[in-house]
Amino acid sequence: MLYFLQQFADSFPVFNVFRYLSFRTGGAIITALFFVFLFGPGMVSSLRVRQGKGQPIREDGPQSHLLTKKGKPTMGGLMILSGALVSILLWADLSNMYVWAVLLVTTGFGLVGFYDDYLKVKHQNHKGFGGKPRLLIESAIALVACVIIASQAPESYSNALLLPFVKDLAINLGLFYFIFAAFVIVGAGNAVNLTDGLDGLAIVPVMIAASAFGLIAYLVGNQVYSEYLFLNLVPGTGELSIICGALIGAGLGFLWFNAPPAQIIMGDTGSLALGGALGTIAVATKHEIVMAIVGGLFVLEAVSVIVQVMSYRLFGKRVFKMAPIHHHFEHLGWTESQIVIRFWIIAMVLALIGLSSLKLR
Repeated sequence: MLYFLQQFADSFPVFNVFRYLSFRTGGAIITALFFVFLFGPGMVSSLRVRQGKGQPIREDGPQSHLLTKKGKPTMGGLMILSGALVSILLWADLSNMYVWAVLLVTTGFGLVGFYDDYLKVKHQNHKGFGGKPRLLIESAIALVACVIIASQAPESYSNALLLPFVKDLAINLGLFYFIFAAFVIVGAGNAVNLTDGLDGLAIVPVMIAASAFGLIAYLVGNQVYSEYLFLNLVPGTGELSIICGALIGAGLGFLWFNAPPAQIIMGDTGSLALGGALGTIAVATKHEIVMAIVGGLFVLEAVSVIVQVMSYRLFGKRVFKMAPIHHHFEHLGWTESQIVIRFWIIAMVLALIGLSSLKLR
């Protein structure tokens, strides 16, 4: 559709707007939003009927969840992914390989998450897909995406780690860069997955991060703005702002159904895919470290689990009342809405700190 409309730009100036990233990003947001609004109710009803008892609730988790979360359908990520994918295919330049790298990870991680959700619903337990084979598949997908990205990036720093807040400092990691970049993508996917534990907790920080990286992608891919801000120009990454817009629009639509009390749960289908998409965009724009700042809330959730597991195995003691850390605050007596809104605030502040790296060089 985009290619078809752009062909008329020379003869009909009104079609020239389809060449502008800003216009197409806005179109991606609106398209994804209305797609989810239009088909969301039917998807919720269909998943509720097909899943019966819905997603199983951990018995060792907060006891309130056995009452408030029980019976809710999962796989709500299908709603987000379908809306985002339709929007991306309509508005993005499909000749851009960065777009395909992000789509590879998004759909690949989404399928892994879907299989995990399917096993949980089918067997009515929270174990799902085994951790090791799941990580192996995710790593393979991420590595392929990293190879695609490296083949498109400027040769001078295709394998380099660029540091934020510092001008023109690049650390060439050689072949190790692929391992590092794949770790960023897989880590981002699983960190968002761990954050998705309360109604609306994950989707809003994902949209905040997508907004930040939509701006980063636009600036890094634009020669004028990248020179002004002393950023390393990565031609073609501006097109990723379209994907960020689609994620924002689909996320807004999903939030309509996921707002407390949620009608549907995102599940691994959505959380793995969204986190993987953000991680891939960070790698493509050479802002991997900024991803750890902008997505600091996701990092905190993941680190809380790692600390809890290591502390218990090494010393037989738990640091938190329960991990991930949002459950710790539940045990401290915070209400679900308090946790969710306060975590949204934290996500917003971290995104602003991450964006400040664009000018402080």
